[in-house]
Amino acid sequence: MIFLPLPFVVALLLLILLVFTLRGDEPAKRNWAFLSLVALCALQSVVVGLRWGYDLAPLRFALPVLASGVPPLVLASFHSLIRSDERSIVGGAWLHATPTIGVLILVLMTPRYIDFALIVEYVGYALALLNLVRTGTDALDEARFEGAVAAHRALVIAAFSLCLSALFDLAIILDFEWTKGANVGLIVSNANMLGLLFIGVTAMVADRARAFPAANAIVKEEPVSVPQDREILDRIDHLLVSQKLARDENLTLSRLARRAGLPARQISTAVNRLAGKNVSQYINDFRIAEACRLLRETDMPVTSAMLEAGFQTKSNFNREFRRVTALSPAAWREQSRVETMAG
Repeated sequence: MIFLPLPFVVALLLLILLVFTLRGDEPAKRNWAFLSLVALCALQSVVVGLRWGYDLAPLRFALPVLASGVPPLVLASFHSLIRSDERSIVGGAWLHATPTIGVLILVLMTPRYIDFALIVEYVGYALALLNLVRTGTDALDEARFEGAVAAHRALVIAAFSLCLSALFDLAIILDFEWTKGANVGLIVSNANMLGLLFIGVTAMVADRARAFPAANAIVKEEPVSVPQDREILDRIDHLLVSQKLARDENLTLSRLARRAGLPARQISTAVNRLAGKNVSQYINDFRIAEACRLLRETDMPVTSAMLEAGFQTKSNFNREFRRVTALSPAAWREQSRVETMAG
């Protein structure tokens, strides 16, 4: 009977996801950091399966090198949701290639320090992700408003998954100390499975939250002054109402800032101070108001009203609708009609 290591199954699923994504998106719409991450995880699964499923000992040198490439690609996936000149971590590809180069040197010269190096790398990149979390959803200014909350939560999960991987590396060190490495194969296999599960899910969320390139680039306006919070909010409200920007499913904080001729940070601060919420919630409030109008004044299906208002996913629409109205769309429509007939 042919033995098929479970990591091979994981690699197959990742390759299917990769092919599906490549076929579904146009080249200009692809998140290459996400695709590279999925491809690397698939390759890592194959190597884990060959190393521990078929006892190919020479591959033990390749595993830490592949593992060192995962955290930079996780961070890059989320950086695709951040405007390039707003990124908190600056540096070219060479900077984020440093961990892999360092691990490669350790593999060739002092392998006993590899696990320590991976722990430092994974924890370091987890802290970098948490630094983005600290500033809230508005930090992801290139994420569609509809997906910003989910992407922000995915950031937390991604940071957790990197810390979890660091804990597995610590477990490997302790296993060598206590049992001379008797359980290393089991630890590595479990770490591979859990790590890929978390990282794959979070990268997929980051990819879906990213706005597609606009067909017609938004014209950048030069700000004429430094307005106060009330003036900023009035300018945003005017754009959302008169130009119906809230209905654009690809609207991001970065695009809204360019259209308003204001720094994204000023918009975020003004909305937070005056409205007591983040920009994503503020925009979704406009969308829910439009959906309510359509549900009240027309007989169009709920899904059609959802799309017309600027939402793309039913789960997010229902969640935001309940946040604003405390009712489901169907229940709100029914209640609105009863109130109209009673009036």
